[in-house]
Amino acid sequence: MRLLDAYDRAMREFDRRVHEVDKAQWTADTPCTEWSVRDLVNHLTAEHLWAPWLLRGATLAEVGDRFDGDVLGDHPRRAWDRAAAASREAFHAPGALDGEVHTSAGAGPARDYAWQMVCDLTVHAWDLARGIGGDDRLDEELTRAVYAVVEPQAKSWQGAGIFDPPVAVPEDSPAQDRLVALLGRRP
Repeated sequence: MRLLDAYDRAMREFDRRVHEVDKAQWTADTPCTEWSVRDLVNHLTAEHLWAPWLLRGATLAEVGDRFDGDVLGDHPRRAWDRAAAASREAFHAPGALDGEVHTSAGAGPARDYAWQMVCDLTVHAWDLARGIGGDDRLDEELTRAVYAVVEPQAKSWQGAGIFDPPVAVPEDSPAQDRLVALLGRRP
């Protein structure tokens, strides 16, 4: 699967679920034990507010703390929609994936950063679906592609504390189950 196709599909998966959250569900728990539904959406919204800056070459110091804390305000869906639209535009800009971006892990290829964003959108779409009691089935081709990218890197990510330790699942499990289990979730 091409990277931007994966990005667009992952964005749709997460976006759909954000728009399914009803008023009473913003405080619901998610599989990310430290985050409510609102916290999870806030996390992804902040990440996508960062994306245009990082893809233009800004450093962490240049962005500063402008996206720390609550970025959702009184209108969480509207805040998400704005951040997602700006992120989409930035990732689809000509040459956006050709350079380097600065992240907390240091400078690295924009393509690697994009795959990290695809992974985050995909896995957190599942988390969000679980948090709101919605349909947690993800695009199968997308989950296979994300698993193929993440699996070789998962051990190094575990050491960074990004995800919980993997959960054992049968080898013949669907790609979605293998992906979420690899990243510490119980399918």
